[in-house]
Amino acid sequence: MPYSHEQIAELDILIRYNLDSSQQGIKVHSSADNDMIDAVERLFDKGLVTARDGGYLTDLGRKAAEHAQALMLMLADQRMAS
Repeated sequence: MPYSHEQIAELDILIRYNLDSSQQGIKVHSSADNDMIDAVERLFDKGLVTARDGGYLTDLGRKAAEHAQALMLMLADQRMAS
């Protein structure tokens, strides 16, 4: 089953979080792309972020972001990383 457009947009939000600090969140401004605004609102509704416009990761959101970022690293073109 392929990822939906909505799931990809949500993953794109999750990989933007800095996992080195729990004190650093993100804010998706009202002028942002509608897909991004909708994605962060869905993440809020799912309990992964603390605010409709981003905020901080919840405990569940942090786990999801860790997995999303790890997947990005695994799928990265290793020739480009060298």
